[in-house]
Amino acid sequence: MSVEQTRVERAAEPAVVGPAVVPLLPLKVTDVKQFLYCPRILYFTYVAPVPRKVTFKMQHGREQHVEVEGLEQRRTLRRYGLERGVRHFGLSITSGRLGLTGRLDMAIETSYGWYPVDFKYTHAGPSMNHRYQIAAYAALLEEESGVPARAGFIYLVPRKDVRVVEVTPGMRLHFRRLLTRIRNAVASGIMPPVTVSPWKCVDCEYRNYCADR
Repeated sequence: MSVEQTRVERAAEPAVVGPAVVPLLPLKVTDVKQFLYCPRILYFTYVAPVPRKVTFKMQHGREQHVEVEGLEQRRTLRRYGLERGVRHFGLSITSGRLGLTGRLDMAIETSYGWYPVDFKYTHAGPSMNHRYQIAAYAALLEEESGVPARAGFIYLVPRKDVRVVEVTPGMRLHFRRLLTRIRNAVASGIMPPVTVSPWKCVDCEYRNYCADR
């Protein structure tokens, strides 16, 4: 058999096709925060979408956000423990690999790394869902910039208090597992159990859709 004939026969053979690549469900950084707060929020967002009620707390937060951003533009970075850096407001960042997008309240760019900053309008201290929101922003900043984002800040606006969040290797691993858990929960189509913390339902914009609350 000639070399040319062998090439022709091989070209006629069916191609070996690998398993189909299923695209990731696009998620937002706020989905990570909401899932840890109450998984039902994502159920009403992705599985059984319903109109979202804008609460007074949400509207007040938006108004304060504009005010805080204006003040931040005139302040030094001393409260963040940084001497030099450039502030970036409303920074939109995306990762195709993670299937994740986010819009940061503020990011601080320094010569040795990036720091995500999230403004929170609460009198309480930062919760676990707030900390993992910072971890998600850090992952996006690192992928897009190619430089480290080993820590971030939560600015508690009413208290004028800044909390440092160290993004540990354990947090990074758990954050990626959370993305899988969220996608699996959405794919199941099952409404999650009601939260064990009734106080979370008081100002929830989806409260009227939970028949058991």
